[in-house]
Amino acid sequence: LQGIIQAYKSGVTLQGNTTSLGRWDFSGSFFFSISAITTIGYGNLSPSTAAGRIFCILFALFGIPLNLVLLNEIGQLMLLGVQCCAHRLEEVFRWQKKASLLIKTCALVTGLLLFLLLPPLLFSDKEGWSYEEGFYYSFITLSTIGFGDYVIGMNPDRTYPRWYKNVISLWILFGMAWLALLIKFCINFLE
Repeated sequence: LQGIIQAYKSGVTLQGNTTSLGRWDFSGSFFFSISAITTIGYGNLSPSTAAGRIFCILFALFGIPLNLVLLNEIGQLMLLGVQCCAHRLEEVFRWQKKASLLIKTCALVTGLLLFLLLPPLLFSDKEGWSYEEGFYYSFITLSTIGFGDYVIGMNPDRTYPRWYKNVISLWILFGMAWLALLIKFCINFLE
């Protein structure tokens, strides 16, 4: 039984006796790194050796603060883009409050589309999930809750493109920055 459990943790599944999940190839390792430094931690993949665990601790110790700096910078760039667009509209159309409201609404809708509404369509196609399951995964991931009940690229019956986990990893970084910005706006509104 312990041999089966260890084999499963290494990526071997009883279904079809395959190791094609690619857990520690570049894409799987990149995805693991992103889930570690974003503190999502799905719970389905972890280092199994003492050296791997020590490395993971050191990687997270430096990676988490650096990731927070990166997310803050990405969020600030997004905010700067929204403010520049609003300023341009104010100059061109001489709108004051309307331009700001219009641009913020456009930024909100664009973010909703890119990070919460369209990704479930990709997950439905690649994972076989329903739209609702994909939406749930999107929010649980970007909010860093990361229960681990849904994780991309883990179905042994599916073949995933090589780019899939890398694109999702980037989606996580930019999506977390956008959601953090949205939560910041909500906090300011509530205060």
